[in-house]
Amino acid sequence: MFFTLTASPQYFPLLSNNSYPNFHFKNKPQFQKLKLSNKWRCSASSKQPRKQQNQPSKKEESSTSEKRNDPIGVLTRLGITHKAFSQFLRERHKALKDRKEEIFERYMNLKELASGHELMGMHRNPQHRIDFMEWAPGARYCAVVGDFNDWSPTENSAKEGHLGHDDYGYWFVILDDKLRDGEEADDLYFQQYNYVDDYDKGDSGVTVHEAFQRANDEYWEPGEDRYVKNRFEMASKLYEQIFGPNGPQTMEELEDIPDAETRYKAYKEKHKDKPPEFFRYDVIDSGKDIDIFDVVTDPVSQEKFRKKKPPLAYWFETRKGRKAWLKKYTPCLPHGSKYRVFFNTPEGPLERVPAWATYVLPEVEGNQPCAVHWEPPPESSYKWRNNHPKVPKSLRIYECHVGISGLEPKITSFNDFTEKSLPFIKELGYNAVQLFGVVEHKDYFTAGYRVTNMYAVSSRYGTPEDFKRLVDEAHGLGLLVFLDIVHSYSAADEMIGLSHFDGTNDCYFHTGKRGHHKYWGTRMFKYGDVDVLQYLLSNLNWWAEEYQIDGFHFHSLSSMIYTHNGFATFTGELEEYCNRYVDRDALLYLILANDILHALHPNIITIAEDATYYPGLCMPTSQGGLGFDYYTNLSASEMWLSFLDNVPDNEWKMSKIVTTLIGNKLQADTDKMILYAENHHQSISGGQSFGEILFGNIEEHSPEATELLLRGSSLHKLIRLITSTIGGRAYLNFMGNEFGHPKKVEFPTASNNFSLELANRRWDLITDKGIYSDLLSFDKDMMKLDQTERVMSRGLPSVHHVNDDTMVISYMRGPFLFMFNFHPTNSYEKYSVGVEEAGEYQIILNTDEKKYGGRGILKSEQYLQRSIRKRLALTLFISVALSERSTFPSIYWFTAFC
Repeated sequence: MFFTLTASPQYFPLLSNNSYPNFHFKNKPQFQKLKLSNKWRCSASSKQPRKQQNQPSKKEESSTSEKRNDPIGVLTRLGITHKAFSQFLRERHKALKDRKEEIFERYMNLKELASGHELMGMHRNPQHRIDFMEWAPGARYCAVVGDFNDWSPTENSAKEGHLGHDDYGYWFVILDDKLRDGEEADDLYFQQYNYVDDYDKGDSGVTVHEAFQRANDEYWEPGEDRYVKNRFEMASKLYEQIFGPNGPQTMEELEDIPDAETRYKAYKEKHKDKPPEFFRYDVIDSGKDIDIFDVVTDPVSQEKFRKKKPPLAYWFETRKGRKAWLKKYTPCLPHGSKYRVFFNTPEGPLERVPAWATYVLPEVEGNQPCAVHWEPPPESSYKWRNNHPKVPKSLRIYECHVGISGLEPKITSFNDFTEKSLPFIKELGYNAVQLFGVVEHKDYFTAGYRVTNMYAVSSRYGTPEDFKRLVDEAHGLGLLVFLDIVHSYSAADEMIGLSHFDGTNDCYFHTGKRGHHKYWGTRMFKYGDVDVLQYLLSNLNWWAEEYQIDGFHFHSLSSMIYTHNGFATFTGELEEYCNRYVDRDALLYLILANDILHALHPNIITIAEDATYYPGLCMPTSQGGLGFDYYTNLSASEMWLSFLDNVPDNEWKMSKIVTTLIGNKLQADTDKMILYAENHHQSISGGQSFGEILFGNIEEHSPEATELLLRGSSLHKLIRLITSTIGGRAYLNFMGNEFGHPKKVEFPTASNNFSLELANRRWDLITDKGIYSDLLSFDKDMMKLDQTERVMSRGLPSVHHVNDDTMVISYMRGPFLFMFNFHPTNSYEKYSVGVEEAGEYQIILNTDEKKYGGRGILKSEQYLQRSIRKRLALTLFISVALSERSTFPSIYWFTAFC
């Protein structure tokens, strides 16, 4: 039903916290938290933006970063005093500083830490070669083996002098391109080739010597550059200045060189008779900013030097194009080559799929899994066409699994999903796609949650270029693309995954029981190790840079935050979030992940999935939070499933519905909550979808079929509408559930004889007129309501009425009045609830309309209802007709009061 409210601004009084004389709460003490303060009840005529709670003033914003840091800010904002948790937050803040100091001993900054993918794994070098780097501290020997060298463990190995093995356990292998018959090697080894950009250009024919000579003639002043004549002359002169004409000639003669400070003190002592001007350009402890051009005192030369740019143009002129490279060399590792990394370990030789491999074949018949070298020629590599869509104020997320997204019982490809599913999702009105099961995994039946290769898209669905096209086409349709990322554990496979990777049991994971998930048979990461941090943080940056991903859904944080993997009874006491079972290293990783991602990609969205609702999931990291943008309310789907399975319709508790959907008290930002009525886990993990519960056992031609279908349809719509409108600024739906998909999802396993019969979606059900197409129409209009009227982005709802006896719920969100009657049999001719604005209300969305599969008792276009003012209480209320299992939201318009 739709109500249009016609009203003038003077009829917009604010309700105080105690303005509920006509609203019935079954258990009033339990609902005090539903009475939102006046800061959320702004008059519609007010035009001034309201300052948010704890928003810093301009004066505060100008303070130093250290002053803005408040390790226990999350508790301050929640108004909680808890000494143990406060102390834990302070210790965690100090541990974060110590962890960063540990990181900065090896990396220049956090961006470099998260850019390991630029060095690790297999990379084309401009100097006609490929470089391979791997981290395997427990190995004694490393080589790259593959079909390109007949799987030889000696031909392409780490050599002494080429970072064969450094102090941190990194191995470096150089694979040289092969010179073609009749071709001569380049004069200089560092001759560069432009493999990717402008692959058919850059072949100017200028030699290195010619370019250097031109640089000498056109750029360098006489005597400035002697490199072409004698490359060692400058080094020799410098060596002679330091050690004298008879300096040491061998390493043994060189002995230990004193540290810089000792040498500087000796230098000062040697020149102690010099005037102070002699030391004016010394930079050690000078505290001065030195302009290198100030060294030149001649004004003419100063101006000339300032205008000069580095002579890179001469160097780039020597680079040859891709065609020149192909003419002269054959690639040492052709595109599509299969390879593995070979280790010699204390336990014997091992072959592993590289940890940083970007394309993997996990199931090669009769053979060990292998990586695939993915280096398509530039004419075949995907070219991005679309920019990232603008981040919307509210998220309508459509969750998908590519493999089961088709109608046919087969594994659907990236290309099929791009061509068929993406336009459908756009048509439904969703603005974001969340994909799970995309990252490579060996066992398809795990739905992609036992990841084996963090940097590879699953080869089941297509190639990396196919996935890039999927993301790009989604962006072209205005859809954000979120990736379900599993950093909370890893597959325990040893032939393909990271387990026992370098012959040891503690390379990436904890040893002993701590390294194994208690129930899932997976491995647990060692988040306190800097190399593991580099691997995981770089992985996030890789997906954001290589595949233009717009956000990440961090799967199952409770598995990583607690040593008991979240399998414990939680009562909500803060002691449970800071006791000995909490993994502080895992929390530090999440803080670093959010800080780095938001610094490198300011518009990226991070979503936390945590069943324990760890305090401050979406609070800023500087205020003691973890820094996520959104968090999922896992309790909502569990509540609805419990009601449908175990509770008679007339015994549903409205109080429980509201308290569950409103959110957890330990999360300060409830507007950042993502709600969903049902998730894919329920139907995939042996459970049932709501559609299967509501429609699965109905015999089409039985006498009670009509009534049962009406019941199922009504509940299906009520559950979705209240779930999407009473919570935060985001709503999620798993594909097919929007129309009541009647079949569960069942991946091929031994128990079903590896059948794909239920690993698909029944899109054929919505092509004919009936219950499924009716539910689909309702879901479209529900999404359209948020798209056009911005329902979810209008702040938190103001809940006015919750009655367990009448089974009615009423609340306002912005100008919208939502009323729900969950009672299976009772209708109400005039049901009174409070409203905040005076005027006439018109129905704009009614679940009971015939086009949605309802009975159409109330006609939207004919139904207007005016608010009434109670003289004594000075409050407004509205009386409306409510049929059983029906609902409508209402909107008002600012016109003259009639």
